[in-house]
Amino acid sequence: MTSKPSILIVGAGAIGSFYGAILKKAGCRVSTVLRSEYDAVKANGITITSPLGDLSYQPDNVYRDGDTPAETPDYLILCVKVLPGVDRVALVRPWMGENTRLVLIENGLDIERELAEAFPENPLISCLAFIAASRTAPGVVEHKAYGKLVMGSYPKGIDESCQALADLFIEGGIKITLSEQVVGERWRKCLWNTPFNPLSVIANGADTLSILDAEGGEDLIRTMIREVMAVAAAEGYPMDEKVIEENIDGTRGMPAYKNSMALDYLNGRPIERDAVLGNVVAIAKRHGIPVPHLNTVLVTLRIRAMLDGAS
Repeated sequence: MTSKPSILIVGAGAIGSFYGAILKKAGCRVSTVLRSEYDAVKANGITITSPLGDLSYQPDNVYRDGDTPAETPDYLILCVKVLPGVDRVALVRPWMGENTRLVLIENGLDIERELAEAFPENPLISCLAFIAASRTAPGVVEHKAYGKLVMGSYPKGIDESCQALADLFIEGGIKITLSEQVVGERWRKCLWNTPFNPLSVIANGADTLSILDAEGGEDLIRTMIREVMAVAAAEGYPMDEKVIEENIDGTRGMPAYKNSMALDYLNGRPIERDAVLGNVVAIAKRHGIPVPHLNTVLVTLRIRAMLDGAS
């Protein structure tokens, strides 16, 4: 019997802890690198309540940020927020071995490139998480719904490392969609994230239905989605017009909720402004594509951040 690979989670918040639990359930050795929650997790492990059952587990190793690893993992899963001032290359470098596969479970667009350039010999797997989970206390996570991952090798294809990891996630009990064009999937997710997340912050943490129900709100969302689609098409990822109404109808079909950027803003945490919106506008400028609504929202967020004293 072939032994299961070793896993290291860097950024074991709600999302990282959940996917670590799934891989632990599949029989992998799962370790974590932590900052503020080291003492709680070292003493009590990670507690996860979930519709899938009790997913609580004790990581095989609990490291502090800055520790020297005794061994490097087979898969390093990076789950930190993509924020200005967060050097993701520096975070993972001490833990990267010659045969380590680097896995990103993070939001945003054009977030892989700097890591691919820093570790050109290591396979890179890019994942998009469709999950509702939140951290309620140090080392305590509430998984509310979903958990599916869309994943593929970066910049394209599905290599053996990606397929093997997908099989482990499936064995652990979640749904996986493998994509030959994972960058295109990131663009598809941006159709929703790029309009709704930033607008929720401008509107002081508004929920999804409040945004749609405001006079002109639904039309604004449609216009912003169209602008994202134009940039995606210029990058080689055209999409059918029907996806606009699919995003609107899908959002109306869900209960009103505050998205992750709204919650970060309301709780005084930094927001993933550039990963979700700024990078789309930058790519549009590179192609000479006008995106006036996206640009207006981006500049408004920058003004708000300046007034709030944030980055």
